[in-house]
Formats: sequence, structure tokens, C-alpha cells
Amino acid sequence: MSQSTSIPKKQQRVRDHGYDNFMEVEKKTRKVLKFQTLILSEQKQTLPVNRLDVLARRIGFKQYEAGAFILKFPHVFEVYEHPVQRILYCRLTRKAMQQIERQKNALIAQIPDAVTRLRKLIMMSNEGRIRLVHVRIARYEFGLPDDFEESVVLKYPEYFRLIDAEDTRDKYIEIVERDPKLAVCAIERVREREYREKGIDAEDVRFSFLVKFPPGFKIGKYYRVAVWKWQRVPYWSPYENVMGYDLRSIEAQKRMEKRAVAMIHELLTLTVEKKMTMERIAHFRNAMNLPKKIKDFLLQHQGIFYISTRGNLGKLHTVFLREAYWKGELVEPNGLYLARRNLAELVLISPRKAKVDTDLLSYQRNERRQVSRRNNSSGFGNVGQDKEQEEEDELNSDLGSDFGSDHTDEDGVSDVNLNEMDEK
Repeated sequence: MSQSTSIPKKQQRVRDHGYDNFMEVEKKTRKVLKFQTLILSEQKQTLPVNRLDVLARRIGFKQYEAGAFILKFPHVFEVYEHPVQRILYCRLTRKAMQQIERQKNALIAQIPDAVTRLRKLIMMSNEGRIRLVHVRIARYEFGLPDDFEESVVLKYPEYFRLIDAEDTRDKYIEIVERDPKLAVCAIERVREREYREKGIDAEDVRFSFLVKFPPGFKIGKYYRVAVWKWQRVPYWSPYENVMGYDLRSIEAQKRMEKRAVAMIHELLTLTVEKKMTMERIAHFRNAMNLPKKIKDFLLQHQGIFYISTRGNLGKLHTVFLREAYWKGELVEPNGLYLARRNLAELVLISPRKAKVDTDLLSYQRNERRQVSRRNNSSGFGNVGQDKEQEEEDELNSDLGSDFGSDHTDEDGVSDVNLNEMDEK
């Protein structure tokens, strides 16, 4: 595919720390999710710490690194001593289990939207079909469940059908019928809003994209003029079939290049978090007429996309849609995105906060016990004990602490009694 354009091809990537910090948090949550999968795969959803260290090596952790890692996130993992075996075990906290349940419910609730996203994704392909394996790899980004082949594709035969390729054994998801109502790009709605709210000239906004350059990006006079000219270049819609068009002219090549920008733009808007790794975007290269050198192509349009190398040890590149984010958060968040971000919030809570919760809980318990002893000495008997138990249960629910037992382990996750607090 030709790269003819008025915008300079070789552009140096300028970092945007807001997106990079977002990926650093996601790097931690990705590791936490791996540990959660290990724990939830057990029958009783709990693991001995020594066995967890062995299993963690399979997911990329070094020896003795697993124990130190789980202690960094006391709001997600709870380490406790088995009352009979007297060895340390690890399980998920109550808050983490609630987050998992909330994410499952959000995933189920948005399946109708996921069906629409999948229909639009297939409609953007040249032949109206996409390889099943490519969709399976990117199912997390599109908000599809793990069993989407049965729960989405086969469940809606009026929209999709599975076919086997004649020349290969690959399976494809094919659209049954193209819906003209779905053939509207997200950027077209943005242009209409910009035209109505800001009164921008119709000729300037007709084929333009929202451009927000990263901080520190040098915009010269020539580059500014080149971007202005490029914004006015017409192009074919990503949902328009261009298989029969003559693409040999320079004008057609310019249109196809801008169409590739619109294609990636629309592809990112179909994701839950408006981002996707560049390597997964490359899976749709042949089906959507995307350029071969996607990284260099995206660097030409840093005002529309941002490529982050953080959070993946430099092995993967995450492409963000710049207009969809503001100060590290989605402008228009959805339920599944908020459920996923709830795990990031648990990860970001300082371990000191969990320590303060346990200290406060221990202090309140000792206060209750002292009151109970005075009541018992006054002759109240079992009534005081029952009241103490009720108040302690109420205290646990009010504080929302994930450390409900007074135990001490070797890693320092322990409750502090009243005497230790007085010494401090």
C-alpha cells in the first residue's frame, strides 16, 4: 500500500506520561489477575503459600517472588495461618471477590452491546468475514465472554454464521446481512456534535478528525499546513466495500491512507477501553486493508493515536485513542470498564491503609472485651458475651475490613493489640 501523504512520514514519538502511567497500573493488575486465576482454579479457592510460589514460576515469576508480591496488595490477597495444619495459606479478600462478581455481571449485562460491536467489526472487513482465532485473541478488548463462540456467535444465527475455509482449515465468522443502520462511524457522530455545538465550518469538519497532540510535540509551520490539508482530504468509509475500485491513482492512494486512519479509529472505538495492542490490530491487516508498517503509520498521526510501550516490558505496543481519554480516564465510561478499573483501585490502595484498618479493628475489639469483662464482673454473664459478639460482627461489617481474624503470620500481616499501640 502506498504511503503518499502530505504529512511527514518520519515522526519522532513524543511520550505522554498520562497514558504511560495508565499502562504501569495495568501492568500490576495484569499480574494480579494471573494470581487470581491460580487461586480461583483451586477447588476451595485457597492455596498454600509454598505451593503458590511453585505455580507462580509458570506465569513468569522468579523463585520466592510470589510471596513478596501478594503482600504488596493486602486488599486483594489475604494471607492467613491454617488453624489445623499451622501453615500459611493465601486466598482472595472479600473486596476482591466482590469485584470479580461485579465484573461478571457487567460482562453479562453488556452482551447485547458486544453483539453489535462484533457485527460492526465484521462489516468493516473486505469480504464480510473475519477469522475466528483473531476474534478470540482480542475477545477481552471487545468485551466478549470466553465462550463467545457459543454464547454470542451460535446464539444469534440471524447475525452470524461459522464457516470453514475451503483452502485452509481455519474457521471464519461471517456476517449474515449488512445492516445500513450500523454503517455509521463514531467519528461521524463526533463531527456532527462539533458542527452543532461549536459552529465549525461544514467544509472544514466534513472529513476531519479530532487532533490533540501530546505535551512537548513540536508543531512547525509546514507541519501545521500539512495537517490542515490532510484534514480536508476525502476518503471512503470503513464500512464501504472498495474491492472493485480502481486504486492506482495518487488521489485514490491518499483516500485509502486516510481510510486506514478511519479504520483504526473505528476499530478502537469498538473496544471496551478504547485501546488495543498494536500486535492485535495487525491481525486484522489483511481483512481491513491496513498498512504493513503500522507503527510508522500511527506515528504520523500522534494527534489521533498514542503508542505506549510501558506495561509490557517493551515487547508490546498499546495504541490509545486520544480523544476518548481525559486525565487518564475514559470520557464516556461503560459498566465493564468501571468494573475493571475497580480492581486497579484495589491495587493502588496503599498497604498502610490495610494496616491502619487492622490496627483500628484490633483496638476496638480490645475496648469491647474490656467492657465485656466489667459487665461479666457485674453479673451480666452470657448476655454481655452475646452482646460483645454482636457488636464485633457489626464492627467487622462497618469497617469493611478484609482481615476478619486475629492471626499473625511470618510475613508481618498481623493485627496489633492495644498494648502494642500504647508502646508506639
